[in-house]
Amino acid sequence: MRRYLVGGAVRDRLLGRPVVDHDHVVVGATPEEMLAQGFRPVGKDFPVFLHPDTGEEYALARTERKTGRGYHGFVVHADPRVTLEEDLARRDLTINAIAQDEHGTLVDPFDGQRDLEQRVLRHVSPAFVEDPVRLLRVARFAARFAPLGFQVAEETMALMRRMVAEGEVDHLVPERVWAETRRALGEAQPSAFLRVLRGAGALAALFPEVDALYGVPQRPEYHPEVDTGTHLELVLDMAARLAPGDDLVGFCALCHDLGKARTPADVLPSHIGHEHAGVAPVRALATRLKVPAEHAALAELVCREHLNAHRALELKPTTVLRLLNTLDALRRPQRLEVFLTVCEADKRGRLGREEAAYPQAGFLRAAREAAASVGAAGFVERGLTGPAIGEAMEKARVAAIAMLSRPAP
Repeated sequence: MRRYLVGGAVRDRLLGRPVVDHDHVVVGATPEEMLAQGFRPVGKDFPVFLHPDTGEEYALARTERKTGRGYHGFVVHADPRVTLEEDLARRDLTINAIAQDEHGTLVDPFDGQRDLEQRVLRHVSPAFVEDPVRLLRVARFAARFAPLGFQVAEETMALMRRMVAEGEVDHLVPERVWAETRRALGEAQPSAFLRVLRGAGALAALFPEVDALYGVPQRPEYHPEVDTGTHLELVLDMAARLAPGDDLVGFCALCHDLGKARTPADVLPSHIGHEHAGVAPVRALATRLKVPAEHAALAELVCREHLNAHRALELKPTTVLRLLNTLDALRRPQRLEVFLTVCEADKRGRLGREEAAYPQAGFLRAAREAAASVGAAGFVERGLTGPAIGEAMEKARVAAIAMLSRPAP
């Protein structure tokens, strides 16, 4: 029995990045031998065990054989005779196919160290095309490692385009697409996720509402980058900068301008009413991917209300309060924070505007505090009852917002 550290732990150590998960592969062992040593079984489709002390995962070396379409169409074979090299050969990328033995010696049969040095995301073998999830994983790794200069190898992009052309991505279930997308939106440069998928032809297949934004022009005085797809990429990266690792912010950013793809051609490059036109595609995307309820709800609110945030310094106090109530911000202040983060990312996700101030956020936070400071107790003491209490609170909150000073836009 020989144990090896594999995958991300080895890769990230070589890159000098923090190592989060430690996964191991065991060569030359049977499930019975693992159980005899106190390992706890957890794998359903193939033998995976948890270490009795550390809780880290140890999987028996295995091979996979394609038997059908999609990522479920595999027969897994785990056997003591399966070699480490055979196990590594079934992995997606060369940088994830490096192993380290108990003495620290690296086993790298596919030159993953070379690709780490050259900053290349390259497939291990032609079997890459057998699992459509790998297409999403490569795009997600691109989002993670783009800041380090990583690019997808052209031959790997060619295989990904082939997977799309042959319909492999059509067999991806929504839950798996969302799981990979959610992780990508929490990476350092989510724009790379979109670019890789688009380059492979998969963005149109999996995210048609997003793909439709590319090539749609905007008014250059507001959007120097002009192209709406380019703007979306800038917004996603700004959102990742403002709220690192927050996929809720990322999903709302992804959806905020979907209505611009529905603007009639004869009114371009203006997009009057795009905030309302975007509600239907946001709902369609969220429903198809089966995103969590709060992601879907907030993405729709951001889409519909983000222009009100941009105009906040000019809005009437009654309209400001209506916006806060629409967001349920008085009871759930974190909702306002997500909303404002995405709106700031929208304003700063424009070519040359990356360091622009966004005083609207500070004003709306102050408006929320002023409105939330008005409670019902004082009105009850004055003898008000029923609906009269709510009406009095509404007026008091509007008055409190009206007292705030407004910074210059």
